[in-house]
Amino acid sequence: MAAFPPSKGGGDGVEYGYKGKGVTIHSVVDAQGLPLSISVTPANASEREQVIQMLDDIQIQTGRRGRPKTRPKQLAADKGYDSKELRRALRSRGIRPEIPHRSWPNRRKKRGRKLKRSVSRFVVERTFAWYQRKFRRLTNRWERKPHYFKAFLSIGFLYIWLEKVMR
Repeated sequence: MAAFPPSKGGGDGVEYGYKGKGVTIHSVVDAQGLPLSISVTPANASEREQVIQMLDDIQIQTGRRGRPKTRPKQLAADKGYDSKELRRALRSRGIRPEIPHRSWPNRRKKRGRKLKRSVSRFVVERTFAWYQRKFRRLTNRWERKPHYFKAFLSIGFLYIWLEKVMR
């Protein structure tokens, strides 16, 4: 499970962002939609800065002897995570980024044949739907203190994994 950093003043509280006041839940999931790492930031925080921290939290037991697996082979994300620095950081770790480029009106088009990049974003959206369906407290944030909200998110994280293990 992801370890949350201690609260630093008002750093992870409710802030104004693109869609209004609130928080953003970040989640790294596997191919089946099971969460591997979670994080909570204010709504106005950068999404790209959270990726490397959440990848450092991943430890997957493979059933073999030795260290747990800490790197996925590839990382699929939406256009909000598009940056050269993030792509460079992922490639230096041996992770292939599958991030579509943001569309800018004045950006010069690349020459040659267009590569089709299909990002399976529905898997992550399905995980968020599991959180919202089973835990209404994560949809409507009633808690004023950030560590209470993080605790409810951790309970949802564990519940999804327990359902998987019990099947």
